[in-house]
Amino acid sequence: MAHSLFWLLASLLASGFWLLSAQQIGQNTTASSTSATFQANTQLVIETVTVKDKNGNPVEGLTVNDFTVTEDGAPQTIKFFEFQKLPAAPDPARTLEQRPADVAPLPKLPHTQIEPEKPGDVRYRDRRLLAIYFDLSAMPIGDQLRAFDAARKFILTQMTPADLIALMEYQGGGVQVLQDFTDDRDRLLSIIGTLVVGEDENAITNDPADTGAAFGQDDAEFNIFNTDRQLSALQTAARMLGQLNEKKALLYFASGLRLNGVDNQAQLHSTINAAIRAGVTLWAIDARGLVAEAPLGDATRGSPGGLSMYNGAAALARTSNFQRSQDTLWALAADTGGKALLDYNDLTRGMVEAQRAFSSYYVIGYYTTNATLNGKFRRVKIALNGGLMASLDYRQGYFAGKTFGKFTTAEKERQLEDALMLPDPVTELTIALELDYFQLNRAEYFVPLVVKIPGSELALAKKGGAERTLLDFIGEVKDEFGTTVSNVRDKVDIRLSDSTAAELATRPIQYDTGFTLLPGKYKLKFLARDDETGRIGTFETPFVIPNLNKEDKRVTISSVVLSSQRVDLKEALFNAAKDKGQAESVNPLVQEGQKLIPSVTRVFRKGRDLFVYLQAYEQGAEAVQPLVAFVTFYRGQTKAFETAPLQVSEALSNRLKTMPLKFSLPLGRLSVGAYTCQVTVLNPAAQKAAFWQAPIMVVP
Repeated sequence: MAHSLFWLLASLLASGFWLLSAQQIGQNTTASSTSATFQANTQLVIETVTVKDKNGNPVEGLTVNDFTVTEDGAPQTIKFFEFQKLPAAPDPARTLEQRPADVAPLPKLPHTQIEPEKPGDVRYRDRRLLAIYFDLSAMPIGDQLRAFDAARKFILTQMTPADLIALMEYQGGGVQVLQDFTDDRDRLLSIIGTLVVGEDENAITNDPADTGAAFGQDDAEFNIFNTDRQLSALQTAARMLGQLNEKKALLYFASGLRLNGVDNQAQLHSTINAAIRAGVTLWAIDARGLVAEAPLGDATRGSPGGLSMYNGAAALARTSNFQRSQDTLWALAADTGGKALLDYNDLTRGMVEAQRAFSSYYVIGYYTTNATLNGKFRRVKIALNGGLMASLDYRQGYFAGKTFGKFTTAEKERQLEDALMLPDPVTELTIALELDYFQLNRAEYFVPLVVKIPGSELALAKKGGAERTLLDFIGEVKDEFGTTVSNVRDKVDIRLSDSTAAELATRPIQYDTGFTLLPGKYKLKFLARDDETGRIGTFETPFVIPNLNKEDKRVTISSVVLSSQRVDLKEALFNAAKDKGQAESVNPLVQEGQKLIPSVTRVFRKGRDLFVYLQAYEQGAEAVQPLVAFVTFYRGQTKAFETAPLQVSEALSNRLKTMPLKFSLPLGRLSVGAYTCQVTVLNPAAQKAAFWQAPIMVVP
């Protein structure tokens, strides 16, 4: 593996700003009587400032002369100033109003868009903007009905004359705006009625099939087990709302949102930054409500079995999995200035809290004196003049914009390094990534890295009469102290035949490389760039290499690799990387001139075989003790299929006594659907065991 050595510093700041071009803002009320002056090639920064006295009441009557704004210590001239007056409490005459429960639904679910403000448009002045967003892509029907009922209850009993509500949904194919901001209660209730199961042709489905509308990402396997799509859709919704100058709250209904092995920390950061940039606060509402479960599951599920029933491991795992599904909701809300409603059955409460969080505020806009689009964080400070005493609530800074144009070869290299250093990740390309580990000796571990990119997102170019696509890769691994311990820089020219070029629209490009690391905690940041279009994708994830030398209670095993492909090392479509040299020689996935290609997305075709590969280690043992292993597939809590036990009694001739474990099984025995794949390794002589689980999807 050829490496280009570079030293890069990266810092991630969970903050941002609302940046709009002058042409988008239009003409608004200013501090003086003169007309607003629009400047070409300038950046208008909008800050919404809430000013409260010592009793927590909004302070009104301030003028532009009462504020001072600085950016990175440099004074800024306020060009846009406006006061938004909102009622402190709901109007009892409206909130207690009763409406019929059976408002007739619209004949067809409408799809519209968020209309941007036009010059002189004052329809949003002194109005509270609330966007209700239903994430139906991973929400069971019961949770969906609770979310719809909560929205309906809020509209009937809590909506005030100052409120404007928009309705949005995401089902896996793209964000749909069902209703732009309106105060028409009957229309809102009618649209929510069309979302109920069976009421419309767009009724709820849990079909993961791809529609081709999700941000140009039409490879179906990228829609399954990938929270990136949900976060990317949320980012799209925030950008839609960013067309409006005022403060906005997005009420996000979801059944948890858990980042797992194929999901991307960079997309989470990018979504949060986009919301902050658009002036949107996210209020996450867990539609599951308060969930009370028996430690080992209720009567609808079979016993998990094993020692975990008695030592508390099973109960802890269930609790931890549930809590992790709420962590992302909490992060989205907290980092954008909102709150998350978790473990509470009255879902309307989360909407009411978002409503009450909106008090009267000032809108301040200025053209930044720093016109450099370097993507760096800029700190904003707003203060009151003349010794006025009050508390100010506003965004503390923003990430500057970053544009990448057409560059020379040297400039392209610099662009990629700049993108790697950006604290605000670039997520224009979809990336799915898998990291595994295999022990080489008592000190070192080989960490294969496999990346998948949807072929439909890549541009093809003609060169010498043959189709090809150009890809650049750059990445670095940092330890827990922030020191770069390994890096990769690769440029791949993938030449395709006419037949494989045609298949590229529905088949992903796979790139792989590897690192040799010591045990410890690390963070990976990896970028891919389409050299034809300049589009960049970023993947960030923390990972841990365990010290297997200290494992004495369980059978010591490596990562488990699931695959449905063994390909020749010269196969271009699936093995984009080349000239790996030493990395290939120590890669346990390369055997007899063929490479086992990890699935990454863990989506498998029913007509293919599933390959399972892992290693067990018996270092320190005087003689190899036979192992027994088998693979089990669960559909919910029901065992759907289990392989015959595999007995292994021979090890490689090394000090670790490495014992490869290989399975090959036809997926035709399984019905289409979602499963939990479990690998069990037993050492009967030492009375030890090891278990590994992961979700998979079998598709036609």
